[in-house]
Amino acid sequence: MIVLFFGAYIAAASCGAQGLAPRAYIVTPIHSNAITLTYSFYDGSILFDETVPITGATARLSVPVVSYSHSFNFFGRTALFSTSLPYGVGHFRGSVIGAETSAYRSGLLAPDFRFSVNLKGGPAMNAGEYRKWRQKSILGASFKFQPLAGQYDPTKLINLGANRWAFRPELGYSRRSGNWLLDAYVGIWFFTKNKEFFPGGAIQSQNPTTSFEGHVSYDFKPFLWVSFDGNFWFGGATSINGVSNPLTQQKSSRVGATASIPLTRHQSMKLSYNDGAYIRYGGNFQNLSLAWQYSWLGRPN
Repeated sequence: MIVLFFGAYIAAASCGAQGLAPRAYIVTPIHSNAITLTYSFYDGSILFDETVPITGATARLSVPVVSYSHSFNFFGRTALFSTSLPYGVGHFRGSVIGAETSAYRSGLLAPDFRFSVNLKGGPAMNAGEYRKWRQKSILGASFKFQPLAGQYDPTKLINLGANRWAFRPELGYSRRSGNWLLDAYVGIWFFTKNKEFFPGGAIQSQNPTTSFEGHVSYDFKPFLWVSFDGNFWFGGATSINGVSNPLTQQKSSRVGATASIPLTRHQSMKLSYNDGAYIRYGGNFQNLSLAWQYSWLGRPN
């Protein structure tokens, strides 16, 4: 069961089931580009179901991420393609039937790819048109997926990857009122089966996970803002060789805050912190992230 949790949790953390992303549907001029370098640190305890003889489980995980995004005209609407490549370094510790056990893992996590489009309120605009535009309400949709990739060894109990594909369709709403911005998203993660579950011959499956996310942010001036973030997700019960374990059903939430600070015309920094508000099963982690972004307008614009 320990491999079941770590594989599922690390995959969930990297694919965003527990993530908090304010302003995910904000409109930018077409041909906008951005490169982002992020460092995230997770530290906390791990909650197992009562059938697992594991106590005092903790984990520390460092995840540097390289991301790239590009906006473009999609049938007259603003669209965005983004991709991220994370690398994980984790230290895991706990007592299994009274014996202290530890593990160290380092390697690539599964990359993710996201396509989003504004369905209402976000027409495709060049830089000149964008300067005159003022946001009111935006309705958007996105599709995100993670391929079967990342560090995984079916002979090891702890892995950074889950050896499966993951997909998430999502709807997002954004409403601006003066300097205030409200964001709300709802999405569902779907997972394929891991056919090489420990010790290599078992089949692990996971039910879909539904997530809700909300943010309230305030602009002090262009590109200088703070937000208060929260989410809630449920589902994701796991099965091994068709035998379901209802005790692995997740029902959890996280809260936190994010600040964006402009440095130059093209550069900005983003600092975020979030913690578990209610964790029924899985990782009860504190998360601190620092990101540096360089953005520019491509041609024509």
